[in-house]
Amino acid sequence: MLTQTCDLANQKTSKVQVAVVHEATILASTGELKATTIRDQVRRGLVHAWYFLPAVETLGLPESVVDLHDLHTVPKAVVERLVAAGKRVGRLVTPFREHLAQHFAVTYMRIALPEPYETRP
Repeated sequence: MLTQTCDLANQKTSKVQVAVVHEATILASTGELKATTIRDQVRRGLVHAWYFLPAVETLGLPESVVDLHDLHTVPKAVVERLVAAGKRVGRLVTPFREHLAQHFAVTYMRIALPEPYETRP
């Protein structure tokens, strides 16, 4: 879930933004990302719109990659029902949560200039 925690806690939204998460080995085996790219660049946050999540063995979660190209808006009530039914798998803790939020922002932010820079012929 990419929606800011404070917006959820303060009831400031009725919808949440989510992104698809892929197992890193599946991305590598299908050729969508090379294993070396995941290992050397995605882990360091150097690849646009892909965010690495380490394995969490205690929860049975493999190394994964958040695909910020594949975003969805879901009613908050749907997420609340899933959590109530025990479908919550894990969560990012600070500062990793903020690091993902920053990667999301850098992926989608655009700074509008009042007019383009002039160029010389």
